[in-house]
Formats: sequence, C-alpha cells, structure tokens
Amino acid sequence: MFGWKKKLDGLNELTAQLRPDLSRESLGVGPDFPGVAPNPLLSGEARKRTAELRTGVLALGVLVDWREVNSNPRVVLMFDVETADGRSFRGIADEDLTITELTRLAPGQKLPVRYRPAVMDHCVALARDADPARVRQLFDEIASRKRS
Repeated sequence: MFGWKKKLDGLNELTAQLRPDLSRESLGVGPDFPGVAPNPLLSGEARKRTAELRTGVLALGVLVDWREVNSNPRVVLMFDVETADGRSFRGIADEDLTITELTRLAPGQKLPVRYRPAVMDHCVALARDADPARVRQLFDEIASRKRS
C-alpha cells in the first residue's frame, strides 16, 4: 500500500535497464503505456488488461516491428493502429505465438487488433476471433477513407 508506486517505478526502471529494446522510448509510445509485464500470467493488471482487450473494439493494425521477449515464443508486436472512427496511434501487443505464426510475421502486414477506446494506453491485442466479414468491412472503410 505505502510506497507501492515507488516500487513499481523501480521495477519499470530495472526492466528498462535489462531490456532497453522493450522501453517506452524504444517501442515508440508515451508515458501512458504501462510497460511490458515480466510475466503477464502472474500480473493481475496484465490479466485484467488481456480480458478487457478480448472484448475491445476492432481496428486495423499495420505491423511495424516485433521483439521476442522469451523463448515461448512470447513476442511484443508494434503496430500503427487505425480505428474505424479515424484515429491513429502506436499500439503494442504482448502475444504468445506459435513458431509458424512467428515465421509469417512481416513488416507492413495488416492484422485485425482490438483496443480499449476508454483507456487509450497503447495496449492492443490480436483479434484472432474476429468475424472475417467484419474485418473485411473495417479494412474497406479505412481504405476508402484514405482514398478520399
């Protein structure tokens, strides 16, 4: 309770020292990003965020880069996200991928993602369960807005 924020700040600093490639600056996000959890299964906040993202709003993510976190393979994916209402932001997804999925990653690849519009902390998740027809409709909406 007392001093917990100070301990959390210290943990974020330690993580940034151990893995500078996963720092907020390296990922291209601002101070609202909560950081990459060392183990999302043990972090209550990370589990809550993941559950909320599963029901989040659908958006289009263009893959910019990715960083392997450990050998699961757990990967941090960086997206340039475009929403149906025209907003754009850098999104970070912390995902467990299969080796096959990992080998298919390519910069510029367009993937459906989910985000939480009420929070806007740069956290997104792959929308693996999204209806393909709805994803196609979203892609078409965004493409037509770019053409106009």
